[in-house]
Amino acid sequence: MSELIIVFREVLEGSLIVGILYTFLKKSNQIGLIKRLWQGVICALIASLIGSFLFQMLAGGFVGGSSKIFEGLVMILASLVLGSMIVWMAKNKNISKELTNKAQIAISESKSGLAIFSLSFISVFREGIETILFLYSIAIKQGGLSISFSLMGILLGLSVSFMIFIQGKKVPIKQFFDISSRILIFVAAGMLAYGIHELESGGLIPDFGRLWDVNPLKNQDGSYPLLHDKGFIGGLMKGLFGYNGNPSLIEFLVWSLSIIGLNFMWIRTSK
Repeated sequence: MSELIIVFREVLEGSLIVGILYTFLKKSNQIGLIKRLWQGVICALIASLIGSFLFQMLAGGFVGGSSKIFEGLVMILASLVLGSMIVWMAKNKNISKELTNKAQIAISESKSGLAIFSLSFISVFREGIETILFLYSIAIKQGGLSISFSLMGILLGLSVSFMIFIQGKKVPIKQFFDISSRILIFVAAGMLAYGIHELESGGLIPDFGRLWDVNPLKNQDGSYPLLHDKGFIGGLMKGLFGYNGNPSLIEFLVWSLSIIGLNFMWIRTSK
């Protein structure tokens, strides 16, 4: 389920960036620069795919305890990036004005085509790399990715952008971001806690045992109990809220403090 929310957010942000730049160039009668805009978008998507391939090759080079440490560090990095993105979005709500100002500066330069290309490339490539990092982290935590949820996130993000820029409808973007940010705070906390879990498994952080364990053996029919990490309820809560059926003391403290801290920063920044 967290795949849907993250992919939706990233696709929507990327689509809004492209839509705002396209609208500005069209209204400014800079039709010749629109081609450079799309070139930047296409190159950014290709670069993101290449980056994904290289990242998977790098991740596959670690084995044993080193793979646990690598995965733990990636999870912590993804959590920090996701947390900073949540706070940044709460602070910078007028993306349209910021992008328009950057585009105005770009078209005023002598090499305006290169400036617009760079602006669109960097903006979209950043969203692509963030998506790769977040999805890889989710795959580690959940033991795989839901392709259907990921595709639903893409379609939802593109659909909202289509309604805004093509059909001219007023969509409550602020409400979209506010609700998804609240959910993503738990996702970021879960990533951070699981990163600590992986570092414990890799021997980088001492493991002082489990606080509790509701991950018993499988049922007689081979299924998992409901509250098991891989059970119906436990698996759903693990994907959305970072639930762990057998957390350590450090994991639980990190998870709790990160939720409190991110909520505090989000509320304070939003105000």
